[in-house]
Amino acid sequence: MENIRTWVRETLSELEKKLMENLELKDMIKFSSEFTNYKEIDEKINEYFNLLDEKELWKEEPGSELEIEKIDKKIELLSNEILALLLPEDEFRDRNVFLEIRAGTGGEEAALFAGDLLRMYLRYAETKGWDTEILDESKSDLGGYKEVIVRIKGKNSGTYMKYERGVHRVQRIPVTESGGRIHTSTATVAVLPEIKDVDVFIDPKDIRIDTYRASGAGGQYVNKTESAIRITHIPTGIVVTCQSERSQHQNKEKALMVLRAKLYEMARKEQEEKVSTQRKSQVGSGERSEKIRTYNFPQNRVTDHRINLTIYNLQAVIDGNLDLIIPKLMQHDIEEQLKELGILQSVEG
Repeated sequence: MENIRTWVRETLSELEKKLMENLELKDMIKFSSEFTNYKEIDEKINEYFNLLDEKELWKEEPGSELEIEKIDKKIELLSNEILALLLPEDEFRDRNVFLEIRAGTGGEEAALFAGDLLRMYLRYAETKGWDTEILDESKSDLGGYKEVIVRIKGKNSGTYMKYERGVHRVQRIPVTESGGRIHTSTATVAVLPEIKDVDVFIDPKDIRIDTYRASGAGGQYVNKTESAIRITHIPTGIVVTCQSERSQHQNKEKALMVLRAKLYEMARKEQEEKVSTQRKSQVGSGERSEKIRTYNFPQNRVTDHRINLTIYNLQAVIDGNLDLIIPKLMQHDIEEQLKELGILQSVEG
């Protein structure tokens, strides 16, 4: 963190010099906004180091374990906030997201694992104070999920959740296995930023809207009305469905939000393919063929392959404590980008 503080203060000094120059209005607004952002980061970094000093003082006091634990939690939260502010602008900044979880290889066990991932993300969102809503789901015979789409709404939800894109692998003895053998199954996670109307225009002539009777929770009502919506984007063949609301109009609006996100993602991938010089080792590139994490139940181990991080506390992760992993991915991402810019040789602590 010390190196980050030095870099932030150097950046503030450079911006201050620019603001003293005779600038055009648009440049003045741009540099003023940047100065305000970096000033906020600098203040949080100062608070971070003040907490470290406070922790050292408490260490000298007998019976101060509880106070030290409280300070450690504050330090962790503040560190995460600083990392989120340092990450460069991208399509996930200040956006809600759609989480799409699909069962991969492994049949029924893969569907059960997809359900485990869904619960993990819902619990993580709860700890972050984010709102969640299941927009569409397709359950398996044993209560797992063949596919489920969740909307996650809240501050920094996109900044954190983008690191979950890719293939997740589980190694355990399935409930369907009578011989006690360990199986390997997978599930894919796609994370799409919520796109506004102005970002992606959808021509009404390019879509076909069908209605059908919703299924699942909701009592007799859902079986009597055709409230569920299926939208087909004719030029691309993309199909999205939503049945979370009783109102046909509300389901249509939410289905259109998912469609915009999918069209935006398609355009982004096409653009990236044209730029072959992009950094291919970027954390969380989101390719579905990329195995990002393994959950090994017999060894109580979770391994994130992108940064070679292994944690021997699988249950905590499955129970939603993704702060054991995601902040480390964020810091690695910042480190790599600052190295590429030649700003820092390394980012410590």
